[in-house]
Amino acid sequence: MSEKAAVIEAPGGPEQLKLVDVDVGAPGPGEIRIRHEACGLNYIDVYHRNGTYPLPLPARLGMEGAGVVEAVGEGVTHLKAGDRAAYASNPPGAYSTARVMPAKAVLKLPDGIAFETAAAMMLKGLTVQYLLRKTLPQGGLQAGDHVLFHAAAGGVGLIACQWAKALGLQLIGTAGSDEKCALALENGASHAINYRRDKDFAAKVREITGGRGVKVVYDSVGADTWEGSLNSLAPFGLLASFGGASGPVPPVNIGTLAAKGSLYVTRPTLFTHIATLESAQAMGDELFAVVGSGQVKIRIDKRYALGDVTQAHRDLEARLLTGSAVLLP
Repeated sequence: MSEKAAVIEAPGGPEQLKLVDVDVGAPGPGEIRIRHEACGLNYIDVYHRNGTYPLPLPARLGMEGAGVVEAVGEGVTHLKAGDRAAYASNPPGAYSTARVMPAKAVLKLPDGIAFETAAAMMLKGLTVQYLLRKTLPQGGLQAGDHVLFHAAAGGVGLIACQWAKALGLQLIGTAGSDEKCALALENGASHAINYRRDKDFAAKVREITGGRGVKVVYDSVGADTWEGSLNSLAPFGLLASFGGASGPVPPVNIGTLAAKGSLYVTRPTLFTHIATLESAQAMGDELFAVVGSGQVKIRIDKRYALGDVTQAHRDLEARLLTGSAVLLP
């Protein structure tokens, strides 16, 4: 049966994305076939499209989706045909009406969470889970501790603001406008810094923390914030660099970490954390619980038809989106 999928034949701009007919077929051992009700839109998709993270070509894009399982392959026991399900997973291919994919990172979706919500939250929400719950400074994080989170009004950031508040953390968010700062504060950030106006955000962080700095910085911006992020840390602090929206981090002189207070640096990725079903399920259970309880609300600011994926990528790269956005097959 012919389905639709967004494909690139060469890396480049949003115009490289084409919607084509594809043959989906039946799931093999360890696989499922899922019919999408909604597909997530994430900045990693831009990196795949423009070649920053190269894919074998021609390539399908999209790392996140939600829908109904149509068939399961041999050996798959945690899902069955008819189940509501959601995922953030390799390989890419979520920008499609239906697909066959590995089952190990596809989770059964609780009835209380809508498909659109699930498609908007799996990659971003699981990212926040591994950051706030697993990527921790020496001694961990306790209620009352300050953390710095860049891009606090984005899809990941707004989830982080709410989840940090639920954990009792004092989240200092940065964003590029007063409106985005207000959004971060509305979603639970304790403080917000407009880095376009306060270019030395590290000085503001020191001011907020009484000169101490923060235990951990969560940084998805990369090149533009790297130096300021290091300067925001307390001694023994951790810089978790989990993206490079402004470009890759420059080569690091490891001696700098000594000079700035025995700092730690890590470059985690979601896909290491969800490499096994057991780990993905445990992380997903925690995400489903915090969303199901209402402590974290998933904000969907934009919905695009799958056929409008080119425009969706233009908007994503132009930083026109706050919260999350989804593609609807």
